[in-house]
Amino acid sequence: MDALDASKLLDEELYSRQLYVLGSPAMQRIQGARVLVSGLQGLGAEVAKNLVLMGVGSLTLHDPHPTCWSDLAAQFLLSEQDLERSRAEASQELLAQLNRAVQVVVHTGDITEDLLLDFQVVVLTASKLEEQLKVGTLCHKHGVCFLAADTRGLVGQLFCDFGEDFTVQDPTEAEPLTAAIQHISQGSPGILTLRKGANTHYFRDGDLVTFSGIEGMVELNDCDPRSIHVREDGSLEIGDTTTFSRYLRGGAITEVKRPKTVRHVDAETVVGLAQDLEPLKWTEEEPLEQPLDEALVRTVALSSGGVLSPMVAMLGAVAAQEVLKAISRKFMPLDQWLYFDALDCLPEDGELLPSPEDCAPRGSRYDGQIAVFGAGFQEKLSRQHYLLVGAGAIGCELLKVFALVGLGARNSGGLTVVDMDHIERSNLSRQFLFRSQDIGRPKAEVAAAAAQRLNPDLQVIPLTYPLDPTTEHIYGDNFFSHVDGVAAALDSFQARRYVAARCTHYLKPLLEGGTLGTRGSAKVFMPHVTEAYRAPASAAASEDAPYPVCTVRHFPSTAEHTLQWARDEFEGLFRLSAETINRHQQAHTSLADMDGPQTLTLLKPVLGVLGVRPQNWQDCVAWALGHWKLCFHYGIKQLLRHFPPNKVLEDGTPFWSGPKQCPQPLEFDTNQDIHLLYVLAAANLYAQMHGLPGSQDSTALRELLKLLPQPDPQQMAPIFASNLELASASAEFGPEQLKELNKALEVWTVGPPLKPLMFEKDDDSNFHVDFVAAAASLRCQNYGIPPVNRAQSKRIVGQIIPAIATTTAAVAGLLGLELYKVVGGPRPRSAFRHSYLHLAENYLIRYMPFAPAIQTFHHLKWTCWDRLKVPAGQPERTLELLLAHLQEQHGLRVRMLLHGPALLYSAGWSPEKQAQHLPLRVTELVQQVTGQVLAPGLRVLVLELSCEGEEEDTAFPPLHYEL
Repeated sequence: MDALDASKLLDEELYSRQLYVLGSPAMQRIQGARVLVSGLQGLGAEVAKNLVLMGVGSLTLHDPHPTCWSDLAAQFLLSEQDLERSRAEASQELLAQLNRAVQVVVHTGDITEDLLLDFQVVVLTASKLEEQLKVGTLCHKHGVCFLAADTRGLVGQLFCDFGEDFTVQDPTEAEPLTAAIQHISQGSPGILTLRKGANTHYFRDGDLVTFSGIEGMVELNDCDPRSIHVREDGSLEIGDTTTFSRYLRGGAITEVKRPKTVRHVDAETVVGLAQDLEPLKWTEEEPLEQPLDEALVRTVALSSGGVLSPMVAMLGAVAAQEVLKAISRKFMPLDQWLYFDALDCLPEDGELLPSPEDCAPRGSRYDGQIAVFGAGFQEKLSRQHYLLVGAGAIGCELLKVFALVGLGARNSGGLTVVDMDHIERSNLSRQFLFRSQDIGRPKAEVAAAAAQRLNPDLQVIPLTYPLDPTTEHIYGDNFFSHVDGVAAALDSFQARRYVAARCTHYLKPLLEGGTLGTRGSAKVFMPHVTEAYRAPASAAASEDAPYPVCTVRHFPSTAEHTLQWARDEFEGLFRLSAETINRHQQAHTSLADMDGPQTLTLLKPVLGVLGVRPQNWQDCVAWALGHWKLCFHYGIKQLLRHFPPNKVLEDGTPFWSGPKQCPQPLEFDTNQDIHLLYVLAAANLYAQMHGLPGSQDSTALRELLKLLPQPDPQQMAPIFASNLELASASAEFGPEQLKELNKALEVWTVGPPLKPLMFEKDDDSNFHVDFVAAAASLRCQNYGIPPVNRAQSKRIVGQIIPAIATTTAAVAGLLGLELYKVVGGPRPRSAFRHSYLHLAENYLIRYMPFAPAIQTFHHLKWTCWDRLKVPAGQPERTLELLLAHLQEQHGLRVRMLLHGPALLYSAGWSPEKQAQHLPLRVTELVQQVTGQVLAPGLRVLVLELSCEGEEEDTAFPPLHYEL
């Protein structure tokens, strides 16, 4: 059952983001798995939804009980039309629509011993203890993995039993650690030194490693795993190398992951141990060390009759992840038990809890939630106006939570969904509100319509304008004045920072979540209560930060450098050059009139290697072979002429040292798959650019390459010399060179325009990723850098964020729990929780947010949530009156006043310049300095000020000048 049916191929496009988390072997096991989920209330529906999205082979549903009103508060597959209908039967078709590759069937009979034998994993939810004991014992007996999960109001639990000896093939989410080798000594033990900059601290004593790409000491290449010892200086002892050949250069060391065996205790043993215990007694004579917390028991009891969408989303995600662990044998399973509660959602003052009458059922879809929080709170939820930014994976899960809890579900409430993106096929494995027929449509519109189907009461408006500085005329003062809170489900820190700044400006609560593979975070930011959102320093600094050009082009030291170089190669060869040639063709301009040396450097590889416009596939192959030689052989030899291997700097330091590794030219070999792949991909892309037919026949290509003449290095010399950019532009491109290139370019102006190729990462048949991955791998070979595989290359150059349905659902559930507190009314900081989880390592931490930092200046105290307010005056204040107001009311002598980057006033100006500005009205001054008319409906001008006597790190609160 672990083996994949050969006829059922893995849909890499659909599961692309998930594959980066689980890998192909795990996904193949998942596709062949059969799972039974018994109990289709909210929790069971969440487990089933996640399993279907993630592509289990077949899912059998079991729940003969009829749908009731309380189910609708958390079971998103059911509606009022399903009342009295079997939960399983009512859920089957909608679940099947999530992924047509998964067989979803209903079992209507009892759960028997024979039935259990058909499944690899059995999940019970909302089941009685007697049934759990019976089914769990039978599953344990027959080696079937067993899970039991349940939620009661704000508490929940999960139990896993994967058998007495369960082997985890891949215990961690991290890729095996790989590092470049600097040197290996001969001896017992042999000492391996890593290149400078390698992450030596990640290796641990006892790690198993293997080696590749070593020149000289070839006995180590692809050897059986060896155990290492980490020395104090970071070097590694790798065992006896006395009899091996002398190490010359290069190579990589790679960690080998080891399986781990988990042993779960026999259930009967636990029962026996429990029976041997003395009965627990609590008497005045023999008090327990920790007396029963009656208040806690009472709280749990009062809320246990309800069912809540955020709770089942959270626990259903964890349970589904455990099912996947059981199937795929990837990641360590839970140590059997998980208990989770969110009792912090209830008021800390017990007297503020809803009354029994307030929690009585109403015959409403919210009865399951009313049973916990009361009808009064439900009414408050329905009147909320919320803004959801992002309708991707987390956004879809949040919309489901919002719809089920009834957020903005009355005429006096509402929900606005903002997302400018369109649906892609790769979205469908996580963004469960979308279907295949929605591909190409706006996410916001489709998600809004789907959310309204989940709850027809929901008042939801989709907007496809981006939320950024260019749209503040849309999302301005009037828009935010109607918003009670914001939820952000964004995938870039730049967007997160902007949305958070808007929330700080307008004093709106912010719910913010993000995921990376099986890691997730859920945070809440409350005005005047918690600190404001801050992007992680490392992430904020690295986002979109380019590598130095010289490093990428000539001195790479990491696979990321080579991938950036390969990506730049794609842009220059197949997009920018085509656009440049097309412009020349349309405008009939000379190269001398174009963008100087940069344009010439761009065109020389395209025009010079072949010399004429290609007419057929053979011409394209000839060009690709020539460019291979240019990049990986002649270009490297030219670099070494400028910087010989023995070059020494003035201080005696070798030029090629540390992270700067001396490259080696490669010799083209048709028997090397990566050499052939580069030529195949480059030739096809060159053919596409010229509107010629390509070929995918690698065998025919290998034969064709044997017949082609080798490129003449003398003819190619000017091309790779210009690519080095080591000589001045005038020396490289004199009149003769311009004349030759103009003549060559004329050949390209005859015929149809070229087709610029836009890089597309998700089409595996277009050779885009193939070219970049092959080019980067060859570049790694040049410089002795451990390469990455095609999948890793695609993730890095495509800036793909690994994602999985379970993590997004868990994060949405955790944010939904914080929503209860935000809407519930004033709460102390101790009531709120930031959450961080790592499902692969069974790690969940919830902690109280930090308080906002307090700044002081003389008698003033403020936080990031405070601002100086200047009410509108009649008539409007002049700049002189504004400065006087700040001094009189706040004791501030303004040194500088700005509106954004525009300087409105400086105490250092000449008296004449001050005299020009001081009499002007503030709005008149802003329009005059910025050159922009104030937007209609603008209520507040935000000004920044610095004052006399302030220290350098003082950041005054913004000055809100009301209009």
